[in-house]
Amino acid sequence: MRAILSGRRMRRLRQTDWSRRLVRETNITVDDLIWPIFVIDGVGVRTPIASMPGVERLSVDEAVRDAAEAAALGIPAIALFPYTDPVKRDENGSEALSPDNLICRALRAIKTAVPDIGLMTDVALDPYTSHGHDGLLEGDVILNDETVAVLCEQALNQARAGADIIGPSDMMDGRVGAIRAALDDAGFEHVQIMAYSAKYASAFYGPFRDAIGTSKTLRGDKRTYQMDPANSDEAIQEAELDLAEGADMIMVKPGMPYLDILRRLKDEFQVPTFAYQVSGEYAMIMAATRNGWLDGERAMMESLVAFKRAGADGILTYFARDVARKLKG
Repeated sequence: MRAILSGRRMRRLRQTDWSRRLVRETNITVDDLIWPIFVIDGVGVRTPIASMPGVERLSVDEAVRDAAEAAALGIPAIALFPYTDPVKRDENGSEALSPDNLICRALRAIKTAVPDIGLMTDVALDPYTSHGHDGLLEGDVILNDETVAVLCEQALNQARAGADIIGPSDMMDGRVGAIRAALDDAGFEHVQIMAYSAKYASAFYGPFRDAIGTSKTLRGDKRTYQMDPANSDEAIQEAELDLAEGADMIMVKPGMPYLDILRRLKDEFQVPTFAYQVSGEYAMIMAATRNGWLDGERAMMESLVAFKRAGADGILTYFARDVARKLKG
């Protein structure tokens, strides 16, 4: 009642589209987007991923085509994830270190054909191990320091192939500092690191594991190295360590259930901070849309605005191409 008596009516600015746009506090632009892409062996291959409607595994030649479209739409960067042939997976994830592995071939092909788009890679062993874990396994124990040594070689392998951003997603202690030192010593000082600083042991990763082929191979779970979803202060400590070790950017994963973590990290450190709208978040929106329960386009855009409002400087999202098309159109 007091606001009305004072002459202030909040609804006044909401009456028209032009007025709402004029006072809007948060906007999504194409510059906010990183598009995750899954690659697979073969030529001319586009394999639908059943648990992620609208997302496909792409052969390298098809990934080049999509990267070219992304660049034409103005998307700044894409993130590459491999579906490794099961026959190439072993206990130690040896394929991660092959200069001719799927990711390295995709990096070289895209960098040649689409040189102006940023290329981000995932540093972790789970796409390459027969047990589906991110690190080396001894019995039921993930070996931290031994894994970090392998991750450094994996990062160098990707940098040599053309990676612009290294994304350590493994959650081993000390890996950011070790990778930074390895890159610098090898002359890759320009290669950036986006640390998966607050990566939670989440139930929202299921469709992603289908996409890279680890859902059936994972032995046990990842709770000894990924974060407890109940913890918030721990995320501050993780990010502080990663930044001290040389991370250029930090990330929160998953996204929507952890907007409070995103806000805390941005307020605390005021560094480039990203959110990953993970496969489970994408799949929920798509499933509800296909059942007629949600307006898919509105839900898509609202979800991304929420990340920006919470403090994200950018968002990794499987909606990136759809959003860029909408913004351009």
